[in-house]
Amino acid sequence: MNVRIKWLDHMSFVGETSSGHSVVMDGSPEHGGRNFGARPMEMILLGLGGCSSFDIVSILQKSRVAIDDCTIEISAERADEIPAVFTKIHLHYIVKGAGLQDKQVKRAVELTSEKYCSVAKMLKHSVELSYDYEIQDSTTSSK
Repeated sequence: MNVRIKWLDHMSFVGETSSGHSVVMDGSPEHGGRNFGARPMEMILLGLGGCSSFDIVSILQKSRVAIDDCTIEISAERADEIPAVFTKIHLHYIVKGAGLQDKQVKRAVELTSEKYCSVAKMLKHSVELSYDYEIQDSTTSSK
């Protein structure tokens, strides 16, 4: 796996992946950026959430559990001093479906958090990771 990061101007960069995708990253105005893209540290959280979401959906589908939606809300705290690394990250999983059973969702969340998510596995050595989940019944909620 390879990626390439190219400076555009000011504090804007484009990241190009070996799979042919691009993403713009930019700094905040107070650091010379123009807010044209996500911050690099936000990209880490997006990677964590994307990796874990992939696992949740895959695990539940392989278990023949029908879901209507999977959302992860991630909150993080950073160190005050430079480098301002993440010190705590919390993942809140929201899985929506008709008649979902707690044990099925709990198992999927535990498997991604403790076994399958590569990003979580890398981060857990330096960051306090925590998680919880909620189940929304699509037969009783709107959307």
